Amino acid sequence: QVHLVESGGGLVQAGGSLRLSCAASGRTFSSYGMGWFRQAPGKEREFVVGISLGGGNRYYADPVKGRFTISRDNAKNTVYLQMNSLKLEDTAVYYCAADLTGWGRPGREFDYWGQGTQVTVSS
Repeated sequence: QVHLVESGGGLVQAGGSLRLSCAASGRTFSSYGMGWFRQAPGKEREFVVGISLGGGNRYYADPVKGRFTISRDNAKNTVYLQMNSLKLEDTAVYYCAADLTGWGRPGREFDYWGQGTQVTVSS
């Protein structure tokens, strides 16, 4: 079992930055990959970025490449999403998720999910 809690969402102006955190508990954090997803109103949930269990592999969706950075601190059982140069279209509920296979790659079926944190980008 893995319990995930996101934090750090909020309201930010376009061009600004936010850092999301996801604190994990339960299974050994370094044994699974992590990902961030988002769901905008009226749209399906989409993969944003993922990171493998050791942090050596990272996967970014095209819309966020060069602007978002995922990292993890296995000593703190936490994964982070640094979001820079935010755009209006980044507005969504952001979810972190755990991939027990360890990869954190897009297209995988992630196993555990947090409750989500709202990110709103204003003009």
